[in-house]
Amino acid sequence: MSGEGNESDIDGERDDTGDPTDPLDATGVDPVVPESTADATDEAFVEDDEVRAFLREIAADVRGDSSESKQLSAILYRVSDLYDPAERTSPEEIYLNVRHIMKIKEQGGIER
Repeated sequence: MSGEGNESDIDGERDDTGDPTDPLDATGVDPVVPESTADATDEAFVEDDEVRAFLREIAADVRGDSSESKQLSAILYRVSDLYDPAERTSPEEIYLNVRHIMKIKEQGGIER
């Protein structure tokens, strides 16, 4: 399986150029989370200094020179924000933002 244009990916779907179809693109979902979605999960995570500190400690430990370790560190730090009352975020917002960043990285950067 050499990645030919008609070959299917895991889901078997490809776009007109032969690239795997992105499920969120196919549904028209924007990677920017509406404020109403972020508000819906405000109650799910209560302030927890211990969890927040633990996640941030791990984020500092895994951070290295590679872009992958920096990304993982940033993701962990962002997840720790769920337990910080001063931050307004949601799991959905974190997921969509990380997904958007990974998509840009896969494309080789932001197209200008």
